[in-house]
Amino acid sequence: MIKTLRIRFTVTAIASVFLVLALLVGGINIFNYRKVVSDSDKVLDMLADNGGQFPEPERKDPPDDRRGKDDSYLVGRDRIESPELAYESRYFSAVVGIDGTVGITDIRKISAVDEDEAKEYASEAAGKTNLAGFIGEYRYRVVPQTDGSMLVIFLDCGASLSNFRSFLKISLIMSAIGLVLVSITVALISGKAIKPVAESYEKQKRFITDAGHEIKTPLAIINADSDVLAMDIGEDNEWIADIKKQTQRLSDLTSDLILLSRMEEGPSSMVVEDVDLTKIMTEQTESFRAVAMTGSKNFTCTVAPDIRVKGDPKALDNLISILLDNAVKYCPDGGSISAGLARESHSAVIEVSNDISGELSDEAVKHLFDRFYRADPSRNQSTGGHGIGLSVAHAIVTAHGGRITAVKKGSGRLVFVANLP
Repeated sequence: MIKTLRIRFTVTAIASVFLVLALLVGGINIFNYRKVVSDSDKVLDMLADNGGQFPEPERKDPPDDRRGKDDSYLVGRDRIESPELAYESRYFSAVVGIDGTVGITDIRKISAVDEDEAKEYASEAAGKTNLAGFIGEYRYRVVPQTDGSMLVIFLDCGASLSNFRSFLKISLIMSAIGLVLVSITVALISGKAIKPVAESYEKQKRFITDAGHEIKTPLAIINADSDVLAMDIGEDNEWIADIKKQTQRLSDLTSDLILLSRMEEGPSSMVVEDVDLTKIMTEQTESFRAVAMTGSKNFTCTVAPDIRVKGDPKALDNLISILLDNAVKYCPDGGSISAGLARESHSAVIEVSNDISGELSDEAVKHLFDRFYRADPSRNQSTGGHGIGLSVAHAIVTAHGGRITAVKKGSGRLVFVANLP
């Protein structure tokens, strides 16, 4: 359990860091891309308002404190309004007629595109449904004219897009390196992080085991004393019978708690050997068939031959006993119980189902494997249950590397399925 808790802690911490990094890197790069598009569109708006050219700036002498200084550091609105923008931007334009033919082209402000290429770009842009977008490294804007033709303006965004891609690549690499470093750090400190929980859990297990062994002795004495009293007073004395019943119930609970604690320690606490699961299932079903018949319950069983698994034979015997005992106890008189053992792929599958009386909510089904959980407390009291049997079954299956589930079918049947590798 401690190992599982440590793995969960590590995975949760790494997943949290990954999510934060993904949001930060994603958000920053989305903002950068939108900034590239926004700045490009502002330039295109300026060009569109002036027929595909920058307006002639008014020649003014700069203030003394700005004379001869570079304006290239300006960004945003200041950068767009910089008088150097017209000389820094590379753009071209073309007019597309009503019939789709490309007429006049203006490639004076760009050297990377010739007239034929400009016409191809213009024809492609005019054929798109969007009035603005990207074609390769060029941001375009389609401006409808009053005569029905279209002015298509292209702005070279290669430098901006290159900077964006470089930042994206660097941010992803740095995030990956950061995630690896955090993962290593979390893996190294996870043991210390869960140490208080581990110590508390070990103390709890030690207490259960020690208390269980300490309780067994007085229970054995009480049971022996009740036998002596029964010989003197008589076996039919209701008080003696009640003492025996309650001491047996407490003894069973103590044994289950010790078994649960041992199973939660994992495979290290088990005596692993080759187990004939078919034999165990057959013997257990025969024993419970007689008990089921006393309540006029229909008991059916299908056991596949020669199914063997690696595990603890006593624990597996307890597992099947718990599932069958639970089915018999909580199946109403006249109801039906079915048990089965089969081989599916590389797993042995134990399935036990029974009719149920009363309502069993889906939420209650989720908690059936919790310790001391009682879906119907009054029903548990009448059947002698103490709410830990299914917890023991879950611990046994988990210790064997398997999985057990409980499913409600319809409104009147409960099915338990245990898969053992």
